[in-house]
Amino acid sequence: MDWWMILVLLFGSLLILMFSGLSVAFSFLLVSSGGVYFLMGGTAGLTQLIVSIFDSLTKFNLTAIPFFILMGEVLYHAGLVSKALDVFSKWVGPIPGRLSIVTFLIGGLFAALSGATVASTAVLASLMVPEMMRRRYHKEMVLGPIMASGALDMIIPPSALTVLLGSLAEVSIGRLLINALLPGYILLGMYIAFVIIRCWINPSLAPKYEFAGVSLKEKILSGLRDLLPLGIVIFVALGLMILGVATPTEAAALASVIAFVLAFAYRKLTLEVIRTSVFSCLQVTVMILTIIAASAAFSQILAFSGASRGMLDLVLGMAVDPLWVVMIMLGVVVLLGCFIEQVSIMMITLPIFMPIVKAMGMDPIWFCILVLLCLSIGQLSPPFGLALFVMKSTSPPEVTLKDIYRAAWPYCVIDVVGLALVIQFPILATWFKGT
Repeated sequence: MDWWMILVLLFGSLLILMFSGLSVAFSFLLVSSGGVYFLMGGTAGLTQLIVSIFDSLTKFNLTAIPFFILMGEVLYHAGLVSKALDVFSKWVGPIPGRLSIVTFLIGGLFAALSGATVASTAVLASLMVPEMMRRRYHKEMVLGPIMASGALDMIIPPSALTVLLGSLAEVSIGRLLINALLPGYILLGMYIAFVIIRCWINPSLAPKYEFAGVSLKEKILSGLRDLLPLGIVIFVALGLMILGVATPTEAAALASVIAFVLAFAYRKLTLEVIRTSVFSCLQVTVMILTIIAASAAFSQILAFSGASRGMLDLVLGMAVDPLWVVMIMLGVVVLLGCFIEQVSIMMITLPIFMPIVKAMGMDPIWFCILVLLCLSIGQLSPPFGLALFVMKSTSPPEVTLKDIYRAAWPYCVIDVVGLALVIQFPILATWFKGT
């Protein structure tokens, strides 16, 4: 059977299983097991598949995953990240779109400490929507910043999705996490600049209001009390890797220990916080490891069937600039992101895209960060972007899907501009060479 027929059968079976309601990871495992059985000699092929899955799950760098997740869960459930909201509110003065900017700042901090996109969007909505609506902010100034901040969580490290992407793409997780810093915070800066400029042009979008002034002493004290400890966690999680002092696993383990110490110091480390954090960590870790196992199995069947080699020969045989090939692949990711969730997209595309990227001599770290940016665009894009529906579920009844679509599109455009910058200037996503 030709490789392209095998590819059609594999993806056709995947789509049928996923649309029937079976989870993504188990759909991939089932299709891979069936393919291995029929193409690799029955039970002997299944034995080889089990060995391949075991090898994919026993890599040392994967041990960073539960530690990063546990760090974020402890800080989130202990309520330490929410304390930063008061600090940012005190520091941001009477500038256009003040509350929208506070939303971006707290969202950026959520991203650095949690990386849980859905949770961050939901928490930001519960914290900021009532206050912004009470201050008569335009719906676009309320909804847009919350959704954009939530989508940004998948880019700003340490993001669980970034760790998963690095594992599926078989690239250095440490390099990927650190190199995602610049693109993530460039986007954050562009979001803030957009809000300030738009509210300066049309002040009615975010009416000014009187708020109690805060002395410089109080600003500094609140920053030292509630922000500095969180900054230490961020430094340990990422700074030690940048300095070359620790591996991703060592940095993540130390950061998770410090998160527990901080929760204890703030008298927030209750049995309920520990139980909820550990249980959530176990859930997410098992999900990620199952996905990695399913992806390893799928990659093996693609390689054995000749589909990977066939796609590679087809692309390399075309007289096309490699950059155009990358653009087409990114376009596929964005298009899929408008209809299905991010994990499914990565599992479908990476086993095919990564061999092509490496064969063309492109930097795989650069390409992975481009994929993250495209996933962010997809999350914000109508009609089925995940952030849109999370926003709808946490918004007041008067907020319609039309309002949410209208609020999301400017940030999709900003994300496209950020994507173009990283394509044009790859150094933005490849500046860190260590780890």
